[in-house]
Amino acid sequence: MEWNWIEFFAVVFGLVAVYFNTKEIIWGWPTGIVGVILSGVLFYQVKLYADLGLHIVYVILGFYGWYKWLYGGKNQSELRVSRTNTSLMIGLIAAGIVGTAGIGYFFQQTTDADLPYWDAFTTAFSLVGQYMLAKKKLENWILWIVVDIVASGIYVMKELYLLALLYFLYLGLAAYGYRQWKKSLVISGERANV
Repeated sequence: MEWNWIEFFAVVFGLVAVYFNTKEIIWGWPTGIVGVILSGVLFYQVKLYADLGLHIVYVILGFYGWYKWLYGGKNQSELRVSRTNTSLMIGLIAAGIVGTAGIGYFFQQTTDADLPYWDAFTTAFSLVGQYMLAKKKLENWILWIVVDIVASGIYVMKELYLLALLYFLYLGLAAYGYRQWKKSLVISGERANV
């Protein structure tokens, strides 16, 4: 197996960014942006175009999340962890399903993409998860667990073993993040009866 430095640094920056996010440390956003750019280059090289497109959007959402965490709270204060209401959750899941179908169909019909619908699933639901992360919604971590399981399988199939390991590690970080944010929710005075 040939050593890929882009993949290596994408993994390092990705792990650091998600760890910072689990701890609600603002530096997770700029660190994540660097990791996302590196991953985007890698996805272009291996023809996972939906993932590439996702990572372009991640750069934009990275700046959005960075801003929201700093100024998205009451009176432009720091944003606090909150729960996702039922109607928003239904809308976000529906958007993920529609996104999966649309993106998968597009890439299957117009490109030489491998695994277009699985790739589209991780793309669509990662966008939903990233939006929820930027809004500091507790349930984002549950969604990331599902996405990380699927993404790990895709990357093993594509022989991107470091990225597969990264997404496997993300599973643990997502579970940790959920526990940490649940504590933060309780500390801030909101109920976290999950």
